[in-house]
Amino acid sequence: MTEDHPIKTIGLLTSGGDAPGMNPCIRAVVRAGLARGLNVIGIEDGFEGLIKGRFRPLGARDVGGILQRGGTILQTARCDEFMQPQSQREAIRMINDAEIDGVVVIGGDGSLRGAQILAERGITVVGIPASIDNDVFGTDICIGVDTALNTIVDAIDKLRDTASSNNRAFLVETMGRLSGYLAMQAGIVTGAELVLVPEVPTDVEGVVHTMEAAYQRGKSHCIVVVAEGANPPISELAALINSRELGFSTRVTILGHIQRGGKPSAFDRLLASRFGSKAVEFLTEGKTGVMTGLHGSEVEAIPLSVVFSQSKSLPMDQYEMAQMLAR
Repeated sequence: MTEDHPIKTIGLLTSGGDAPGMNPCIRAVVRAGLARGLNVIGIEDGFEGLIKGRFRPLGARDVGGILQRGGTILQTARCDEFMQPQSQREAIRMINDAEIDGVVVIGGDGSLRGAQILAERGITVVGIPASIDNDVFGTDICIGVDTALNTIVDAIDKLRDTASSNNRAFLVETMGRLSGYLAMQAGIVTGAELVLVPEVPTDVEGVVHTMEAAYQRGKSHCIVVVAEGANPPISELAALINSRELGFSTRVTILGHIQRGGKPSAFDRLLASRFGSKAVEFLTEGKTGVMTGLHGSEVEAIPLSVVFSQSKSLPMDQYEMAQMLAR
């Protein structure tokens, strides 16, 4: 929007996979908007709700008491239909009919691509990265990562107790179909013996050797953290390990969607609040086609064209550190 056509009404949606911290972000967008005299309209069910016009006004009390809640009060959904030009035109018609001047999209890679499409079609848009995989280029960290990581750490700490008591090895699968960030970080902070990620080919014989060597050194347990996108899949890896005589009996634990739930951590609440407030600020400044990104300690406006110019890579120095510290 220009100075001749200032932002008066903001539309807000959450899309794709949910992430702890989405609710604090919704709260921040609403209250930052109200503080600037703006109207805020919640769009339910992500881009599907945008196409169908599932809108409702959001006031200060509507977002009261949600700071500590996981999930998203606006609900979320994946919407392949939005990739069709006809659906995009319908969404834009709904935006115009509701007199929405700018849209805030909270979500991961697919959601932010939807935001970019709207921007390319002339809608004023700011994206906010929320993805427990931390796979969005242009920000050091996304909303939800810290909470998911703490959930994984808590689970592995508990599994280690039972593993030590029963002389067992545990293969623990984390989320991360294309990104091993969560698995890598969890491996470092839990002292796992091995971390397997999609970005690095798995040396199956190396895994077997490491587990066998751990047993021979007198260890009472062995923890292997496996990102869901690692190859071979955890089920095949477990079958192979169980066919060998390694000393440990082996169990598989798939953490699954428990990683998406739970109260957002203090870090995620603060990050979400900063991102939400900045998104409103960017809109009122006339910025569009950008994403809030954390660089160091600062929140910056990152063009979505830059976000999708390359994939976010795994910090290999940290991966190597995980291997070194496990010895």
